[in-house]
Amino acid sequence: MHRFFVNPEEIHFEEIRFSPVTSRQITRVLRLKSGDKVVVLDNSGDEMLTELNQVDDLTCTGHILKRGRCRKEPYTRLLMILGLTQREKFEWMLQKCTEVGAAAFIPVITSRSLVQHPEDVLSKYSRWKAILKEAAEQSGRGIIPELFDPATFSDILKTIPAANSLCLIPWEDEHRTSIRDLLSDTTPQKIAVFIGPEGGFSTAEIEQAAQAGFKPVSLGNRILRMETAAVVAAALVMYEAERD
Repeated sequence: MHRFFVNPEEIHFEEIRFSPVTSRQITRVLRLKSGDKVVVLDNSGDEMLTELNQVDDLTCTGHILKRGRCRKEPYTRLLMILGLTQREKFEWMLQKCTEVGAAAFIPVITSRSLVQHPEDVLSKYSRWKAILKEAAEQSGRGIIPELFDPATFSDILKTIPAANSLCLIPWEDEHRTSIRDLLSDTTPQKIAVFIGPEGGFSTAEIEQAAQAGFKPVSLGNRILRMETAAVVAAALVMYEAERD
């Protein structure tokens, strides 16, 4: 069943008036008709089973049949801190980590990042937020992940450990500690994962991160591309956090 995030002002008691953009998607792309049922979400974690009434290119309307809580949102809030890289790779990480269950993202500049200036990426935020919304709809999420402003490496070390129960930093030279080791006995409510750029973190950056409270972890015996590492780390955290 198709899912649509809408702005709260589009919901009037039990009636929904979809925006022109969503209306065109309903009619021209999905070719839905009056009487078809969809799920509407207001980004609060609730979902509403809705029957379409009026269906046209300008304005589609629907009537809410049932309200409930989305059961696919994880208990653990996963923050993905991603080194800035080529647009296609970064967008792929946003999409796939959202599907896995990430709750928020911070783009970050490290010493080896391909992008070195935060202002270079702010113009992409509208597109990136659309990617997060579509990925959340596709994967059955009840909340669209947050996208925070770009940060520097030092910004992350100053703020993230204090705000999260567990902070992880995958590193190819860590061979002893795995994500399972750190999540075998407890399920923290807030977990942050710091993914480095294509060239990896420098040894100095790993040492600084460890001093700040990040725990280096292994993702296995093979060297992964950064976009692969991001999805693997997110999936491992979500699997271990939801095993019980």
